[in-house]
Amino acid sequence: MENLEARRQVEILSDRAETLVTPEDLYEKIKNSLETKRPLKVKLGVDPSAPDLHLGHVVVMKKLREFQELGHEIYFVIGDFTGMIGDPSGRSTTRRQLSQEEVKANAETYKEQATIILDPEKTHTVFNSAWLSPMTFAKIIELGSKFTVARMLERDDFRKRYEGGYPIGIHEFLYPLAQAYDSVAIGADVELGGTDQTFNLLVGRAIQPEYGQKPQVCLTVPILVGLDGVQKMSKSLGNYVAVKDPPNDMFGKVMSIPDDLMATYYRLVLTRSKEWVERLEAGIRSGKLHPMDAKMDLAFEIVKEFHGLSAAENAKAEFLRVFRERELPTEIPEVFVQEGKEGEQIGLARLVFLTGLVPSAQEARRLIKSGAVKVDGVKNEVESAMVALKDGMLLQVGKRKFCKVRVERV
Repeated sequence: MENLEARRQVEILSDRAETLVTPEDLYEKIKNSLETKRPLKVKLGVDPSAPDLHLGHVVVMKKLREFQELGHEIYFVIGDFTGMIGDPSGRSTTRRQLSQEEVKANAETYKEQATIILDPEKTHTVFNSAWLSPMTFAKIIELGSKFTVARMLERDDFRKRYEGGYPIGIHEFLYPLAQAYDSVAIGADVELGGTDQTFNLLVGRAIQPEYGQKPQVCLTVPILVGLDGVQKMSKSLGNYVAVKDPPNDMFGKVMSIPDDLMATYYRLVLTRSKEWVERLEAGIRSGKLHPMDAKMDLAFEIVKEFHGLSAAENAKAEFLRVFRERELPTEIPEVFVQEGKEGEQIGLARLVFLTGLVPSAQEARRLIKSGAVKVDGVKNEVESAMVALKDGMLLQVGKRKFCKVRVERV
């Protein structure tokens, strides 16, 4: 007999999903959950490869929140063990393995920041080292015997690296198996992830019956493209908006996204309905809504969600003051540079890097060449340029990054 409530939940949960394996399995699991009054165990695994959660994480975590609001149990799995292996998903080379100290520090921030989206009273935050660390070598061999090399090489990034003659570490094959075992340890009914996690989720679905469990439903959400408009949002690529970014920084970053990404951010980050987004796009096409106004509203709503109404209003006012009226920010951070004294020469790219305005000297040179760097309001486009250190000199990178350089005075 058809269960209308189960169908309603499937419809809600399918919205903004990229893939669902399978809709009928999800319906049957929800139907059984309603009949037995046993909530589904819904899992999301996140490796703490960087200190902060960003808007890309928010997309999938909001889907978790929907499961939560429908009465299901959420298992937020922090991969403090798998993070030391390094997820090879989408990689053309072997990922650098993180130290135990790095993983532990990042894991603590993930645990804290997850509650910004999820209801802490209804969330089980667990660490996969709890079951993966005690595994004996015999248990690892047993796990490895349940999946074939041929199946592993069906994965696109592994296949390309194998065919291209690029090395694949055996430990990289263990990663999807370890993530799959997380589902076994929890007894997951559903696992969520980005589209880049599809293979890993399906390995969990394949492994569970080997341990006497019903296969999990796999639900993936679209990958959020970062501020560069090209690659997925990533801390390592510097194209991210962190959930803990200060309001002014968050507002400015959102304002820097390409216009053609606005609809995606409204849909995935703010969870606006498809119909709402279509009306927005129609308004822009017809000229009734200016793209800048639409983006200002987007930035305002994102800041409001993470910092509140007052912070959003202040961030918008600051943005207008700085970028429309061409004034300096009211607050400019001061950075003490310990390399050299006032009057001494230093490479501009090196100086920009030392202030922390960019992640590397190479990125500083690229930005200098593109005309994005100013010293005391004057643009410098010579990537090998040398400048004289001056206490209080103003550096600007792009439209929203400023700092005053403090140096030892002679």
